[in-house]
Amino acid sequence: MSVGLDIGSKTIKMVELSPDGKGMKLQAAGVLGYKGADIEKLEDEKDFVAVAEVVRKLHKEAKISSKEVVLSLPEHLVFTQTIKFPPLTDAEIASAVKWEAEQIIPIPVAEAIIQHQILERREKASPPVVIVLLVAAPRSLVEKYAKIVHLGRLTPVAVETDLVALVRALAPPDKTVLIVDFGAKSTDLAIAKNGLLSFSRSIPTAGEAFTRAVAQALDVEPAQAEEYKKTYGLSEEKLEGKVKSSLSSVFKVVTDEIKKAIHYYQTEEQGDAPKSLILSGGTSGMPDALSELTNLLEMEVEIGNPFKNITVDPGMEKSLAGYAPLYSVAVGLALRGK
Repeated sequence: MSVGLDIGSKTIKMVELSPDGKGMKLQAAGVLGYKGADIEKLEDEKDFVAVAEVVRKLHKEAKISSKEVVLSLPEHLVFTQTIKFPPLTDAEIASAVKWEAEQIIPIPVAEAIIQHQILERREKASPPVVIVLLVAAPRSLVEKYAKIVHLGRLTPVAVETDLVALVRALAPPDKTVLIVDFGAKSTDLAIAKNGLLSFSRSIPTAGEAFTRAVAQALDVEPAQAEEYKKTYGLSEEKLEGKVKSSLSSVFKVVTDEIKKAIHYYQTEEQGDAPKSLILSGGTSGMPDALSELTNLLEMEVEIGNPFKNITVDPGMEKSLAGYAPLYSVAVGLALRGK
C-alpha cells in the first residue's frame, strides 16, 4: 500500500493505492475541506493540532489502512530550477549540485533540504550538456509539515513538491505537455518532457483572486461569489455574462503568464514547445474554463484525470466523477511508492 497526502490551503486530500498486476489499484480516497491555514506561518501548538485533527479525521473517514504517507510541499514555497552541467558522471553531478545550490537558492544551504534529478543528457549538443532539476525547500517548512503528519498519528516516509507529484500523475511518458494546477492561492505551471518535470513556475493569482473579482464586481459576499464562480464560471449565457466579465481580466493575467513561461522555456531552456495543456486543481472545474483557455492559448486543453491509468472499482469511479482533478497531487504522491 502507498498513501499520498496533499495538505492544501483549503482542502486536504488523501489517496491509497495498492499493486494490481503491473499497475496500481485505488483502495481508498477522500477529501475534507477545512478553514485553511498557511502552514509555513504556524507557530502555536494548537494550530498544528487543529490541522492534524483534520488529517486524522480524513484518514479514518476515507478508510485508509496504511499509516505511512508521502506528502507534498506547495510550489510557491520551494525553489525549483533546471541547471546545465558539462557531461559529468552522476557522482560528479551530485557534488556539483551542492556548490551550484549555494550560488542560486535564496536561503543558506545549511537551512535547506536539497534534491536533484538528472533530466536529460544532450550528448549531441554543441557543447554537450546534462540538464539537471534542482529542488530546494526550507528545512523549517519540511519540519512543520512533518509535525502535522506526526500529530495526526501518521508517519511521513517521503516529501516532494506538488508539481513533481502532478507530473507523475498526469504527464504522458512520450510527449512535452504543459500542466496547469489552479489552487486557492497560486496557479502552478509545469512543463513535463517524457514524463519528467523540466520547468516550473508559480503564479500568485488563482482561485481566491477569481472569487475576489466576482465579489467586487457583483457587490456580494465572498461565499456568494465562490458559488457564482463555481456555478456560472466563464459562461456568457449565465447571469447575463456578468460573472464571466468579472473573471476575464484575472483569467487573462494567468494566461499571459502561461505564455511568458512557454516563451522562456523555448528561448532560454531550448525546450520543445508543449503541444497540449492538462488542467488540474479545484478551479479547473469552472464552467467554460476549458474553452476559454483553448481560445486564449490556441492549444489543445484537457482536464487531467489522475485515475486514467489506475484500476478503479465502478462504485468508487461513480463517487469520484467530477472530483478527479482535485486528487492529482495525492495520486502522484501515492504513485511514488509503487
